[in-house]
Amino acid sequence: MTTSLDRPRNSLVSLPVLFERHGPLTEELLLSPSKFGIGLTPTGLQPQALVPSVCGYCSTGCNLNIHVREQQAVGLTPVADYPVNLGMACPKGWESLTVLDAPDRATTPLLRNAAGVLEPVGWDVALSTFVERMKGIQAKHGPASVAFLSTGQIVTEEMAFLGALAKFGMGMLHGDGNTRQCMATAVVAYKQSFGFDAPPYTYADFEESDVIILVGSNLCIAHPILWQRVMRNPHRPEIIVVDPRATETTMAATQHLPAYPKSDLALFYGIARILIERGWIDRPFLDEHTTGFEEFAQLVESYTLDAVAAQTRLSPEAILRFAESIHQGKRVSFWWTMGVNQSHQAVRTAQAIINLALMTGNIGRPGTGANSITGQCNAMGSRLFSNTTNLLGGHDFANPEHRRKVATVLEIDPETIPQEASWPYHRILEGILRGEVRGLWVIATNPAHSWINQRTARDILDRLDFLVVQDMYHSTETAQRADLVLPAAGWGEKAGTFINSERRLGVVSKVKRAPGQALADFHIFQLLADAWGCGEMFRRWNSPEAVFQILKELSAGQPCDITGIEDYRMLTARGGIQWPFAAGSDEPEQERRLFTDGKFFHADGRAKFLGESSRPLPEPPTEKYPFVLLTGRGSAAQWHTQTRTAKSALLRKLYPSELYVEINPHDATQLAIRTGDLLRIASRRGELSARALVTPGVQRNQVFLPMHYVATNLLTDAVFDPYSHQPAYKACAVEVTRAG
Repeated sequence: MTTSLDRPRNSLVSLPVLFERHGPLTEELLLSPSKFGIGLTPTGLQPQALVPSVCGYCSTGCNLNIHVREQQAVGLTPVADYPVNLGMACPKGWESLTVLDAPDRATTPLLRNAAGVLEPVGWDVALSTFVERMKGIQAKHGPASVAFLSTGQIVTEEMAFLGALAKFGMGMLHGDGNTRQCMATAVVAYKQSFGFDAPPYTYADFEESDVIILVGSNLCIAHPILWQRVMRNPHRPEIIVVDPRATETTMAATQHLPAYPKSDLALFYGIARILIERGWIDRPFLDEHTTGFEEFAQLVESYTLDAVAAQTRLSPEAILRFAESIHQGKRVSFWWTMGVNQSHQAVRTAQAIINLALMTGNIGRPGTGANSITGQCNAMGSRLFSNTTNLLGGHDFANPEHRRKVATVLEIDPETIPQEASWPYHRILEGILRGEVRGLWVIATNPAHSWINQRTARDILDRLDFLVVQDMYHSTETAQRADLVLPAAGWGEKAGTFINSERRLGVVSKVKRAPGQALADFHIFQLLADAWGCGEMFRRWNSPEAVFQILKELSAGQPCDITGIEDYRMLTARGGIQWPFAAGSDEPEQERRLFTDGKFFHADGRAKFLGESSRPLPEPPTEKYPFVLLTGRGSAAQWHTQTRTAKSALLRKLYPSELYVEINPHDATQLAIRTGDLLRIASRRGELSARALVTPGVQRNQVFLPMHYVATNLLTDAVFDPYSHQPAYKACAVEVTRAG
């Protein structure tokens, strides 16, 4: 297969041509390529010193310059003038190239033989086996008996290709992504409140607020570059953190509200009641731009100061000070991440935050907003273009007009498009238990490690007739259970676009070949389409750039319209572009907010107030299990299941090699525990061992485990939000004893 490394693309200079003209890559050529007339090639290896590319870890969307010398990517530096990171990078970004050279890279397809061992095979065998086994399952059990689990880690063009191939070409009805674990709550909350999944902010708001409210977010660790944006704020902002733990972020806060786990919904209802009672609301904005406020005001009547103080275990004085800070602020921004999203009442909690922004008029202006910070690098691309919960381009599977539009753009029969959205992630796994799903295709995710209640999750995966895992590494817990492993390229080895938390599209550049026979996911999808017999349906999908043009057509007329973006070069030249940017629009500013005109995406142009009564923890502490377990980010050097970060010797030095558990000094004294002791942590679902870290950072009768270690999800409880179906990883009941 020919790649962008092998030929010139779009008449720009290729490396072989460059060498013919100028000889070896000299320092002068590397540092000043423009002197030699060398152009930018954002889709392939660029014949110059610095190749800009959006980072492939978190949703911040930093831009990095990849240094190329003698056809090799040799280092990274952050791009100084990119509007996201402004010349900064976190440890993970600095090590992005290192993890590509790990010895456990998947370099050839692997097929499980009769003895149960994964052995290397050629791509021809891998493709024919995939088709034969998956089609065989469908023939026997129906088209919906095979499904896929995708990711927020691959480029947008690949996500769209996968979703279209699986649903329109292969006839799969069900497919979901691991973004269900991080962003589903924000998606549903925004859709219900605003009429579309529309994060309204830009990162500059961190620097323009005079009150910054962080809910369930250890921003300093989870999004360190965004925390640096907070530190650049010249207005000496009030920084208010709502979090059960005293984290690195709370240490720099002006107010820390350590609310009891999952009592935040009651807290925000209590704050709303105070604001309403004291007249600290923007009545003209409410009357002109919202609906449902009176019903919401009635709902929060019962959330008195005393009642909320009892539920949250906060002092009435702290709650009142919180409300007063919102009232006194001129530019108040509300930010939340997984501490909100991963809850049994997550959507209503997110909407309680949205309601506070709406009722105080803190939206659509600099330094304001109800702002969800995404988790994965391309979770926003997944939300709009993965073809799972939304039809491509933020359309609705159930809407006949939307199906016709998508079919017309793609030049396919509208009847091939399902009339309903996919089952969510947990429903697909339940379908495996019931025998409804028998074949599963897992792309760039590791559910045998990351899914809630891990022992049950692994048992479910082992029941499949056929499990295919497509990943960079053959060593993941999920790949080791696969019947077929397809070796995929990683970040830096392929091209496309990511969409970050603030809706900014940026270009991902290819700077090296994938090892062995590994291929970009895009090329794997091309090969599978041909092998399946539906290649003609995707004849226009011949490169990521071509697919980007198709996605532009699909976005036309939608809130996420990007028809004004010409191509990858435009994105690179403009420092990324935030959607929407429709054809015919004025030159886009680098920082743009939604709802500046007070117009929302519901048919009436108004935002909706939504809410319902708060509910207690599904699994409260008991005499047998007296502690509440909290989980979350461990360090800035760790990422998810550590599939990549654990490959870096440098990153491994920045966090403990052994699983640890944080415990309060009072509890440690009661149990005769000291830091470094080996503890047994047990829930109703399993148990693990972890080293004690005695710290006042956790409250009494609470303990904390970082999510990155493989054992953590042996304990977590499979409880889900009823609207977003997002797992409630953050709180369950456990027992703590000394090991042995």
